Amino acid sequence: MLPRPLSLLNLLVVCLLWRTAEASLGDRLPEFRECVEVCSRENCDPNNNPTHIPFHHRLLFWTCPQECDYTCQHIVTERRLAAGQPITQFHGKWPFVRVLGMQEPFSVLFSLGNMVAHQNGLAKLRQSIPAAYPLRPYYVLFAGFGMATWVFSSVFHVRDFRLTEQLDYFAAGAGVLYGMYYTPIRVFRLDRPTPRRQSVLRLWSVFCCSLYLAHVAYLKLWRWNYSYNMAANVVVGLVQNSLWSYFSWKKWRASHKTWAVWPGVIVAWLMMVMSLELLDFPPLWGALDAHSLWHLGTIGPTILWYNFLVKDAQDDLANAGKSKDVKA
Repeated sequence: MLPRPLSLLNLLVVCLLWRTAEASLGDRLPEFRECVEVCSRENCDPNNNPTHIPFHHRLLFWTCPQECDYTCQHIVTERRLAAGQPITQFHGKWPFVRVLGMQEPFSVLFSLGNMVAHQNGLAKLRQSIPAAYPLRPYYVLFAGFGMATWVFSSVFHVRDFRLTEQLDYFAAGAGVLYGMYYTPIRVFRLDRPTPRRQSVLRLWSVFCCSLYLAHVAYLKLWRWNYSYNMAANVVVGLVQNSLWSYFSWKKWRASHKTWAVWPGVIVAWLMMVMSLELLDFPPLWGALDAHSLWHLGTIGPTILWYNFLVKDAQDDLANAGKSKDVKA
């Protein structure tokens, strides 16, 4: 039953990958450009009593020209709606309503929700899995990467700068790649102290570290390529999803325990929430868009995933204890 949702996920991400991006119409509109020009001329001249910017906006590095850009986006949007015209994007983004200076408030909120899910998952790992369990350090590090990923995601959605964008992409890439790293360690038990497994683990560790360094170097030093970044993350994500689906199917056939199918459920769940990226729409109430709903939809699978890791570790320890009793 598990390969079917995985194949559908493969098809979905290919569609996401090959979707063409259109240039924003909003920032090319003559009325928008005129509005920004007039606003900047009348409000941003340092020699002519420039308009005061609120303190909490200045804390987030909003400048007078950017304030004009934001204001004109909403002026043009209101006029278009009054004329029965559709909402359009500006600079590749929908015209969001700021909250406390945050550009995409719901994306910030749901990114922090994911961060808290990883934080709570880390606490659950430490409480429920003995420190001596050999896979526990890998799971703890997974939680650390998860928290870092969503912290940088929230920072990026607060204010979209080149620096925050790069930190978001690099943190997300590290999180996805680490997911691929620790998956075969559990699936094939590379943590076991046999010479052959330890050699494979060292090679696998070097390979994954080199892969990440090459990924960052290409984006940072060669070309900031959005299509490549998406393709890299999709391929790496599919590798780990395939391995976990295989592991889940094998575990369920051997044990018939309900929790063994949870990875398959998570894959199907993520497939559904990823479809929101295909169904992009103007933000409801100026704040809730498809991308933020996608972030909301990943909180549940994260919680379920940590429950699975705990159940799997406890089952593994119980089986190890039974084996020792039989040998004794």
